[in-house]
Amino acid sequence: MKAQHTSGLRAYLLGPPLPDSGREGRWSVERTLFDRAAGTRGTFTGVVVFSETADGGGLRFHEEGTVRWPASGGGIFAGPATREYLLRPTESPDALDMTFPDGRPFHRMSFSTDASQDQHWCDPDTYRVTYSQRGPDEFGYVWDVTGPRKDLLLESVLRRITATHGAGELGSRA
Repeated sequence: MKAQHTSGLRAYLLGPPLPDSGREGRWSVERTLFDRAAGTRGTFTGVVVFSETADGGGLRFHEEGTVRWPASGGGIFAGPATREYLLRPTESPDALDMTFPDGRPFHRMSFSTDASQDQHWCDPDTYRVTYSQRGPDEFGYVWDVTGPRKDLLLESVLRRITATHGAGELGSRA
């Protein structure tokens, strides 16, 4: 059984309790999407909400927003996009194991120098991630995806949403 830490990375993602939202970390996210093989670029903007799981040790990761990507017939496709993950405690308070909602392992999330990089094999492509903490209210991660099917660079910046800096209508509870 893994230890359950209430400090470290988990506490950073949750942040201080906000009025009317309890123990929940809300972050704006801006992502650039670059398909190196096709030379196309897109964006994703939205909100990530980290909330406590029923077991009290893990976190739910819920992301929703709008993706913009060049359409095949010209112009830009813009539409909604969401994703969910679960983060589970590890033996270190500075790391969390990210899984898909069905429990399959994805990768380890950490800002520590010796563990800020990880990878995930999604046959036949390799996904490599690097996390960086940029301050008390900002962090980023970069996915470098390579293989016979994909050649992508996905760069995300997350900024904490505070009571004084809202995010509009995005990020409503799912």
